[in-house]
Amino acid sequence: MPRLPTTARPVLRPLLFLAVVAAASCGGSSDAAPANASGGAAAGAATTAASGAPAGGGRSGGSVVLSSRDIHTVTAGLIEAGIPISGTLRPVETVNVRARIEGDLVALNVREGDAVRAGAELARFESTEQEAALQSAEADLLAARTESETAAWNRDQTRDLFKSGAVAERDMRSAEQSALTAAARLAAAESRFKAAEAVVRDTRVLAPVTGVVERRSVENGERVSRGASLLTVVRSDVLELTAAVPARRASALAPGQAVRFSADGRNIEGRVARVSPTIDPQSQSVTVFLQVPNRNGALKGNTFATGQIIERTLTDQLVVPQTALRQTAPTAGNATFVWKVVRGALARADVTVGIVDEARGVVQILDGLAAGDEIVVGNVGLLGAGMQVQVIGTESNRARP
Repeated sequence: MPRLPTTARPVLRPLLFLAVVAAASCGGSSDAAPANASGGAAAGAATTAASGAPAGGGRSGGSVVLSSRDIHTVTAGLIEAGIPISGTLRPVETVNVRARIEGDLVALNVREGDAVRAGAELARFESTEQEAALQSAEADLLAARTESETAAWNRDQTRDLFKSGAVAERDMRSAEQSALTAAARLAAAESRFKAAEAVVRDTRVLAPVTGVVERRSVENGERVSRGASLLTVVRSDVLELTAAVPARRASALAPGQAVRFSADGRNIEGRVARVSPTIDPQSQSVTVFLQVPNRNGALKGNTFATGQIIERTLTDQLVVPQTALRQTAPTAGNATFVWKVVRGALARADVTVGIVDEARGVVQILDGLAAGDEIVVGNVGLLGAGMQVQVIGTESNRARP
C-alpha cells in the first residue's frame, strides 16, 4: 500500500473520530442477565431491563427458572431450642492393668483390639512358688484350727470341773489362757492363708471391665516387676464428652437432659450425665459431662462431635429451612426476609425469626409467613420482586423440615 503524503494525515484523524461516534450512537445496550439455579437444577433465567434495584437487593421484573427443589412449602413442625456444644467423645472408662506381683509371664492371651469380658484371663504368671506357699499356709491353718478346737474343749471341761470343786481356779485360768492363745494362732494362720491365696490369685491377670484392649505393654516370657503396666483396657460401650457451657446458660442444665450429636457422619442421641457444681472463674463456663451409648462400638474413642443440649421442644410451629433466610444490606436496616412465590411471581416477605435449630437446620418463624406459603430456598442467583417464576419439575419440595 502506498504511503500517504504527510500533508494528508491530519485530515484522516477527524474522519476516524466521526466514525467512532456514529457507531456508538447506532449501537444498543441490553440489561438481560441469566440467573443461577441452585445445584445446577434450574435451566437459567432471562431478565428484562429494569430501572433501579428493589429493597431486597435483587432485580425487579424479568423471570427466573427454578428447580422444584428450590421451592419449599411452609408447614408447621417441630423445633428444638438447645445449647450448642462440641468436643471429643472419649471412652467412659480407661483401665491401666498393672502387675500385682513380680514374676515371669508364661501366658499373654490378648492383643490390641481384642474384646474382653470382665473376669476373663488376660495373662498368667509362673505360679509354682506361690502355690507351694499356699499349700504350706493351708497346712498351718489346719493345724492351728485343730489346736484351737482342742484348747477350747479343755477350757470348757476345766470350767465344769472348777464348778464342781474338782480343780483349782488356777487350772481353770490356765485352760482359758491356752484357749485364747490357740485362737490367736488360728487367726494368724487364717491371715497367712488368705495372703498366700491372694498371691496365687494375682498370678492370673483378669479383665477388670468389659471392653477392648487398647494397648499391650509387655510380651510373653518377660520378667515383670510389681506395679508394671501390662495392658490398657477401655470401656467403649459408653462414650463421654466433656464440654464447657457459658455460665449464663448454667441454669438451663440438668442431669438427664437429651443431647443430639453429629459425629463421624452419624446422628446420635445421648444425655447429660453430670454437671459441675461450680463456675470456672477463668473462662466463666460450667463443665458438663455428656454420655452417648455405643454398645455396638460403631463410634471410636476420641471422635470429634458437635451437637446441642435440648432445653425445650416445641411442636406445631411454623418452621422453614435456614437457607431460605436472606438479609438486606446494613444501609437498608439488616432486615431478615424470604422470597415468597405469589401467583407465579416473587414477592419479598419480611419475617420475624424465633428459635434457631442448628442441628436440624431450621428456624422458627414468628411473623411474616403462613402455612402453605411457597418460598425460595438455597442460593439461586440474583432475585427481585416481581420476577416471574417458572418451576421445572412436577413436584415441589413440601417435606417437613
